[in-house]
Amino acid sequence: MRILITGGAGFIGSNIADHLAEAGHEVHVMDDLSTGFRENVCTGIILHELDIRSREASDLVKNGNFDVVCHHAAQMDVRRSVREPIFDADVNILGTLNILEACRDGSVKRVVYASTGGAVYGEPVMLPVNESHSIDPICHYGISKHTVEHYLFLYRYLYDLDYVVLRYPNVYGPRQNPHGEAGVTAIFTLAYLSGRAPKINGNGMQLRDYVHVCDIARANEMAMDLKRTDISGRIFNLGWGMGRSVLELDSIIRDCIGTDLEPSFGPSLPEEIKKISLDGSLAASLLGWTPVIAFEKGLSDLVEYHRGKGTIG
Repeated sequence: MRILITGGAGFIGSNIADHLAEAGHEVHVMDDLSTGFRENVCTGIILHELDIRSREASDLVKNGNFDVVCHHAAQMDVRRSVREPIFDADVNILGTLNILEACRDGSVKRVVYASTGGAVYGEPVMLPVNESHSIDPICHYGISKHTVEHYLFLYRYLYDLDYVVLRYPNVYGPRQNPHGEAGVTAIFTLAYLSGRAPKINGNGMQLRDYVHVCDIARANEMAMDLKRTDISGRIFNLGWGMGRSVLELDSIIRDCIGTDLEPSFGPSLPEEIKKISLDGSLAASLLGWTPVIAFEKGLSDLVEYHRGKGTIG
């Protein structure tokens, strides 16, 4: 297939691009490189340096003869969304609408949309959270990402634009940027490797469902199977169905590194949920996906990845 990945020079998108290229697909990447990196785009993958809000991005989608658009380009920082809600909506809603309009006018057969299971549900009333749980986001990012799900439903209803939504857990793994406010696994790993103690917001008992990016890449490929008409218009949570605390994550990373440093603690942040885990049983039964990379193994590999890259400082 001929596939376009928006945000494909970023952490998750670039790992998906590699996975698809290795499977023999023709992979194009659209990224403005504001948070993505040119070096994440491997040989054989075609990079289009464009902003999803631009006319040029629309023209590429409209005229590119893509079978699938895998939409990952986004403002994905929860804290920035609270500080800059207009910017968050501009990128995540208006930017996506620009892409969807182009998909409608072009020959795109399916949109695979990266949504967020960690932010759309708000503070859950039950764990693990399934897809029928109420949607009550407590941050602007969760609202903007969920809004696009409604637009996707509308575009399928009005224009027959096929789509699959994947609601992500906390994704971790190689290429996650350790220098931003998102990506706790990379931030903690880099801090300890450089001899600094990271800061935990709150008491560290916050629960998150951590899934390795290679497992996420597999889910995206499965969602792109155009022969699977039974998954058209479906929403899937991706997760283990089990939360791991920030304190547990911190302890595993420290053990992998072999450091005596301990984290410091700061105030909790009101826009961050306390506990979340995602019920992936629908993805298992209908999509055929389950995560396979154990958390401890994934964190150990992540430590070695950063050691090998020398990303310390």
